Parts: sequence; C-alpha cells; structure tokens
Amino acid sequence: MPISPNQGSTGGGTTVTVTGTNLANASSVHFGSKTATITANTPTSVTVTSPSGTGTVPVTVTTPGGTSNPLSFFYIGAPFKSSLSPLTGVTAGGDTVTINGTGLTTASAVHFGAATATPTVVNDGQLTVTVPAGTGPGPVGVSVTTAGGTNNGLTFTYVDAPTIGALSPNSGPATGGTVVTVTGTNLSTTQSVTFDGAAAAFAVISDTILSVTTPPGTAGPVDVVVTTTGGSATAAGGFTYVAGPGI
Repeated sequence: MPISPNQGSTGGGTTVTVTGTNLANASSVHFGSKTATITANTPTSVTVTSPSGTGTVPVTVTTPGGTSNPLSFFYIGAPFKSSLSPLTGVTAGGDTVTINGTGLTTASAVHFGAATATPTVVNDGQLTVTVPAGTGPGPVGVSVTTAGGTNNGLTFTYVDAPTIGALSPNSGPATGGTVVTVTGTNLSTTQSVTFDGAAAAFAVISDTILSVTTPPGTAGPVDVVVTTTGGSATAAGGFTYVAGPGI
C-alpha cells in the first residue's frame, strides 16, 4: 500500500494519497494518533489532508473491513534561510545565486517576487538557483519552498543594465591621464571602466555621470566598457588615443 508523498510539513496541510485494495468507504485515516481529513475515496485510493505533526508517524486506513497495515510518513520542518549571494543581478535574469540555510534538501522552488525558478540542491544547507527575469529594477522578496513549507525573509535587487551616451572629451594623449566625463544611465553601481581592456580610475558622480581618468593606450580609437552590477555597456571606438609629437 504506497503513500505519496511520504513526507510533508510539520504544520500539516499536505495532500497525501494512499493507494491499495479494498479501501472503499474509508471511515478514517490516522497519522500517528491524529486523524487526517479525507477529501476523496475510491476502492483503490484514499486522498487526505495531513494533520500537523513531528518526526516519523505510522499512517493507517480504517474501513468497514478493518484497519490496514501502517505506512511511514515523515514530517519536515519549514526551511530556514540565512543568506543569499550575490544580492543583486541583472533585470534580465540569468545570474546564479547561492542560498544558504537549513532544511533545504527537499527544496522544489525558489520565488523571486512573483517569478519562480527551480533550484539545484547542493546539500541540506545550500542550494543554487538561476535568477528568473524580473519585471523591472528594484528589490523583491525571495522565498524557498520545500516539503516542509515556505520560508521568506531574504531580498534580491534587480538592476537594469547600464548605457553609455557620450564621452567628453572623446580623445586624448596616448600617455593617458585625460579626465573624461561619461554620461549614460544606470551607472551608480559601476564596478569597472576599461579603455581597450585596460582598467581606468573612475568616480561615480551620479546614476548618469562618471568621471574617468584614461590609462595609457595605443594611438587610435578604442572601445570603452562600463561594467555595473546590472551588466556591461560598450562604446565601440568611443575614445581615440592621439600619439604625441616626435622629432
């Protein structure tokens, strides 16, 4: 006589189906000493809503013909989440987030606001999940659903990708040292600025303005790349290094 699922929340409320023979007209289903609510019954199955409980309990079905042999049902506590990393990512989704906590073995879903993703369970204390796309920038609540229930309490912040509008000035000596104003959008979380792959010193003035000092480079146009927690933006050939005079 199988039982499915054979585990559920300590708070009860799990829909459980017991299958077997001669189960028609079941009068009661017990989870240990507690009685479950019968929601459907046929000659070969009984569907119930589990009562609250703890640990492992025997499940029996009682019909006019007697009481069945017991099956084991395992109560699982709600998960506890202690941290997630990283805390931010692109609005388009696709970042991999690690969630640490306890009771994560049976995790079946991770919710980022209204969006849901399927996690990969590493062990009882950790899982990873690919962040689904968000509806826009900003924070959303993160919850994990397991056989023991759902637990909230963590926050993930979606960040829009940056854009680059203009560089001023857009040329300077190959020796570097030119202070360039970069305008664009979503620049407040800038992590790096590169000129032809070389890192440049920068300061965030606002969400739309960066002040950048060019590193040394090779004469000619180069790509300028701004990377933020929301992604990267490239100004192709956006800055031109000018060779110094020679005699």
